[in-house]
Amino acid sequence: MAPILVLKPGTAWQDAWRRCLDTAPEAFTEDRVRNLWNGRWHADGHLLPCQSPVDGSPIAGLPRLDPDGAHQAVRASLDQHRAWRDVPLPERKARVTAALDALTEHRELLSLLLVWEIGKPWRLAQADVDRAIDGVRWYVEEIDRMVDGRVPLPGPVSNIASWNYPMSVLVHAMLVQILAGNAVIAKTPTDGGLACLTLASALAVREGLPITLVSGSGGELSEALVRAPEIGCVSFVGGRDAGGRVAADVADLGKRHILEQEGLNCWGVWEYSGWDTLSGQIRKTFDYAKQRCTAYPRFVVQRQLFDRFLGAYLPAVRSVVFGHPLAVEAPDDPLPELDFGPVINAAKAKELAELVDDAIDRGAVPLHRGTLAAGRFLPGQDTAGYMPPVTLLAPPRSSPLHHAEPFGPVDTVVLVDTEAELLAAMNASNGALVASLSCDDERTAARLAPQIRAFKVGLGAPRSRGDRDELFGGFGASWRGAFVGGELLVRAVTDGPRGERLPGNFPDYHLMP
Repeated sequence: MAPILVLKPGTAWQDAWRRCLDTAPEAFTEDRVRNLWNGRWHADGHLLPCQSPVDGSPIAGLPRLDPDGAHQAVRASLDQHRAWRDVPLPERKARVTAALDALTEHRELLSLLLVWEIGKPWRLAQADVDRAIDGVRWYVEEIDRMVDGRVPLPGPVSNIASWNYPMSVLVHAMLVQILAGNAVIAKTPTDGGLACLTLASALAVREGLPITLVSGSGGELSEALVRAPEIGCVSFVGGRDAGGRVAADVADLGKRHILEQEGLNCWGVWEYSGWDTLSGQIRKTFDYAKQRCTAYPRFVVQRQLFDRFLGAYLPAVRSVVFGHPLAVEAPDDPLPELDFGPVINAAKAKELAELVDDAIDRGAVPLHRGTLAAGRFLPGQDTAGYMPPVTLLAPPRSSPLHHAEPFGPVDTVVLVDTEAELLAAMNASNGALVASLSCDDERTAARLAPQIRAFKVGLGAPRSRGDRDELFGGFGASWRGAFVGGELLVRAVTDGPRGERLPGNFPDYHLMP
């Protein structure tokens, strides 16, 4: 009989909220979170109720600005930008370092907010916070050479990012943009991260950093956050539909842009025998329910190896542990080591389940279908936001799972007989951010890898977004605009020599670093 679990004492949403009120009373009130613009906190915007994906309970609602309010915020950010760009680099470094020290002091609270707001297990929530802090500290050490001969942009950088990595992607980018001499604007992701981003911004603003943080509908605020003439650069992380609309806007305006979009990242298995290694790698791909831009939801497998692939794959997927991220057997127990908790919301879980059922109805073969009974939950808790792992063989071309990233714990397997079929299947989504190929023969792998349309291709190992000096971008429809990572991130948000061509994927050219 499974043990009865309890919520770890001190980790309730009410505990986290009270700590936010005590830590940053300027940004949080008893009943709402404030927007940040013109260097001050404002109790404006229409509150949109929000629920935690962990158990469906109410959490802080989004204070959604209207378009007029967003335009005011953008104009005020331009004033901040004009003042900040003249702040000497040593002072910028000192202020960013002070902000990083404050984030480090409140690391556990930031992590706990990520658990409640976007459902990250404790280990992964802490890793998100740590990657942001450690990554920006590296930039503080390296920034002098990176900005040598370069100047800040004419206007602030507008950041519109997805909800899955509020700290290690969004806050990290904002602080590097500030270090390079720009004011920054960020839109809180609609699906989660409000309190975490607000607390991080409050700690940074206390050190004099030029941050604007607003909430609202992407469609309603795009005129201000994307098209406004005050904006010097648009940095976007999200899906292809929204990214395509942003891309059309920035292309019309000739505006500097960084648009990271989704792609179907594939893992190929060809003439391979290292099954024990692959089994361990497969389980790791389920971290955070594959809700990552660098997740691997598609395995392209040589047909002759399919039986051995299943022998490695099925034990790995059956070993995945998921459930309530804060549920323990005894109050003194450490928080659980989970592969994932909920997906971002109940609507997404329902969508994934419907996609799976539809694919099976159209001919896909279910290889594994997990159940909620295998999860670790509190007695009677709402589990609508949870999706157990599923694996389908040969999703039909008529199913979205054939060509699109599910952004959830749903794997698909495609069988191939020739190298040409392998490459065609791995390039199904017209470009990807990452891919991997497991192949015993190094020469064969080295010959096939350049034909895979992904920015990073791992040979026998997964690839990730990377930290510090590791570059990042995408091929095809997975990326538009300047590439980032290392020195390229700073170059993307500064101006260099006249006529400079930044590495990236632009409407009129594609330039690799």
